[in-house]
Amino acid sequence: MPLLDFWKTNREVVLTLSIEQILANAGDGVLKDQSECSIELRRFFSIVPADRLGVYARHCLETAFDKNGLALQDIVNEIGRRLEFDVEDGLYQGKRTAVGFDGIWKFRGEPGLIIEVKTTDAYNFSLDTLAQYRDRLVSEGRIEENASILIVVGREDTGALEAQIRGSRHAWDIRLISVERLLKLLQISEKSEDPGTLKQIRQLLRPFEYTKIDRIIDVLFEAAADVETQQEIEQAKPDDEQPEGAGDPSNYADLEAKRRQTVEAFAALRSKELVKRSRTMFWSADKQFRVCCAVSKRHAGSHPSRLYWYAFLPKWYEFLREGADSYLILACMDRDEAFALSRSVLDAYKDDFGITERPNGARYWHIELYESHGELALQLHRTGTRVPMSEYRFETNASKL
Repeated sequence: MPLLDFWKTNREVVLTLSIEQILANAGDGVLKDQSECSIELRRFFSIVPADRLGVYARHCLETAFDKNGLALQDIVNEIGRRLEFDVEDGLYQGKRTAVGFDGIWKFRGEPGLIIEVKTTDAYNFSLDTLAQYRDRLVSEGRIEENASILIVVGREDTGALEAQIRGSRHAWDIRLISVERLLKLLQISEKSEDPGTLKQIRQLLRPFEYTKIDRIIDVLFEAAADVETQQEIEQAKPDDEQPEGAGDPSNYADLEAKRRQTVEAFAALRSKELVKRSRTMFWSADKQFRVCCAVSKRHAGSHPSRLYWYAFLPKWYEFLREGADSYLILACMDRDEAFALSRSVLDAYKDDFGITERPNGARYWHIELYESHGELALQLHRTGTRVPMSEYRFETNASKL
């Protein structure tokens, strides 16, 4: 059975397979340029969870097997895509008539990166050759003049290669990062929803003067602060709710489990594969189908008919706005149902939502679901009307799908 068909019907089984088994089941099983194996393998990497990319990458580095370096090249390029670069895959095998590179990573308005992937730095290689590749790509108009080279290596003990770079005339055009640290940057990006954090991460991959380490500290601080703010907002109570209200089952682990269950149910309903962009944001491999999932516990306060309360952040709206088919999903901790509001529905109702401004300056819409005539309804504050949610409803219990 083809790998992607196997994935659709036996996802949990596929996730237990080693990278060698994945390769054997991808296409014709022969990993070479333009092969069926290469095409299916790259599609597979584009939809698996980020933690599996880490497992596969480490296995490529720790276990010698046929084509392990080529598989690692594809994994590294997929990490680039998840850091929101536009990625051009390089050739597996060099040709005299083609420029040798493992990947080209671009992001609008920013200098590009030419990627070179090495499973080990045990052998010296020519930095001059890499620089010639860069110059040729510039002359062909495929990359900007201020593009730089990023060498991604398997080993973390890279002292010899670092010394080689520092002692060369290319020191300000080349940077070096281990696969493990590149995976850590991906983890940071998935925990943060601030576009500024991703921009800082992309800047870290380019040459910069690092006697002063402010830029590195900024990435860590912004990512941590963003996660803390998201958790505070999502678990906040409406202003008029009393602390002695209903119990709070939605601790962080429970909330994340509910979000994952809800997103997986919606993806299955729409026959889509979604990968995690951040804690609340998900998208398809082509980034055109997008979902934000907010979760609320059942609230009790001075409005007994108000059951659920959500924060809807401007950055979520911008994320949805950039997709072709986008949805805000409202999940309920104690219900086996959720509600998917398309971007067109959000555009129709957004200006009628309530607005919250917190002491720390955070500003966002708040969405409230009330019980009305035995079903849930969306409260529109400006007009005072309530919109029945039945047409936006879908099941989240896997046994009912």
